[in-house]
Amino acid sequence: MSMFLDTAKIKVKAGKGGDGMVAFRREKYVPNGGPWGGDGGRGGNVIFKVNEGLRTLMDFRYNRHFKAQAGEKGMNKGMHGRGAEDLYVAVPPGTTVRDLESGKVLADLIEQDQEFIVAKGGRGGRGNIRFATPRNPAPEISENGEPGQERELLLELKILADVGLVGFPSVGKSTLLSVITAAKPKIGAYHFTTIVPNLGMVQTPSGDSYAVADLPGLIEGASQGVGLGTQFLRHIERTRVIWHVIDMSASEGRDPYEDYLAINKELESYNLRLMERPQIILANKMDMPDSEENLATFKKKLAANYDEFDELPMIFPVSGISKKGLGPVLDASADLLAKTPEFLLYDSNDMYQEEAYYGFDQEEAAFEISRDDDATWILSGAKLEKLFTMTNFDRDEAVMKFARQLRGMGVDEALRERGARDGDLVRIGNFEFEFVD
Repeated sequence: MSMFLDTAKIKVKAGKGGDGMVAFRREKYVPNGGPWGGDGGRGGNVIFKVNEGLRTLMDFRYNRHFKAQAGEKGMNKGMHGRGAEDLYVAVPPGTTVRDLESGKVLADLIEQDQEFIVAKGGRGGRGNIRFATPRNPAPEISENGEPGQERELLLELKILADVGLVGFPSVGKSTLLSVITAAKPKIGAYHFTTIVPNLGMVQTPSGDSYAVADLPGLIEGASQGVGLGTQFLRHIERTRVIWHVIDMSASEGRDPYEDYLAINKELESYNLRLMERPQIILANKMDMPDSEENLATFKKKLAANYDEFDELPMIFPVSGISKKGLGPVLDASADLLAKTPEFLLYDSNDMYQEEAYYGFDQEEAAFEISRDDDATWILSGAKLEKLFTMTNFDRDEAVMKFARQLRGMGVDEALRERGARDGDLVRIGNFEFEFVD
């Protein structure tokens, strides 16, 4: 089994806030001490943090659920509960975090120690000291802690490389990577020797250095899932320069120019913006018979299909086996990288937005009413369910307060309009009560 994993679906849940406390001050010589229950502590956040020591998402294969701790409950003497520690989850550089439900990008984590809160902890519930009023100086009301944020996420790893090698299988990409870097990719005389991306660092004679990624070979129809498909092309999206490796010896009976067109078509089908990246064509296997003639034919066909005002891509005849012609390629790539900016992977439409909106859209309904098969009325809605979760039903005053809040939201009136009668059962989650008209 390959130890490389570049996608993962996980669930994260932040910690619930601590419950507030109902307590009263009872000390000698302090008459009518009043309420003294403190607030609960904040629940822990779930935070992703970049760790350069990681190279794959393998750690998420078997551990797919991450839950932060709840905050401590409030205490007497008006003391707050302790806030929970945040849960830090290490991810490799180049990890894109998406919300699985909306498909929007939450964060693109690329720098060492970069952090992002993927799930926020709930606030602590208020103790009864916070509910004291002149009309009710000794309230027996407290709040439960707010639930922590819960999310399903899709993690995608797009390795950080400056140069990406693309081409048909067995054109010599792995061999080239092995001779220009210290990487040791698998090399064999058969197709799809490379089944996972390989990464190596190039050091040029002039002192420049950059990262090169060797991707599994593409074939015609890869964008429709043929061969290994385009499942690894996400790793080339961060690159700024593409090395297009072509077997100029045509050892497998294919036409080099047709190979060039086919691979570019697959890149374009996967992501049109990949064609914005400058390409350097590596005419490989130039030590083989017929390579010189094939290269001359290739250049003629390439020039014939380019407009006279367009700049032709650079072509370098090289040989991975004999290591010939590689120096100029490395220097030219360093110069190209120096003047090629980073490419923007995501625009504002891809990113998840949590900004305040000051328009005039209709406000989302605070609750919804439906009816179960057993004739029970079902109340649902994010605002109502949050109010229900934070109500302490062990205290009569809190229950009465919740009933007043429902009435203020218009629940009673809405139930009457739907035909609810005195004694009908109403359900919120697993909690049932009778409707009183």
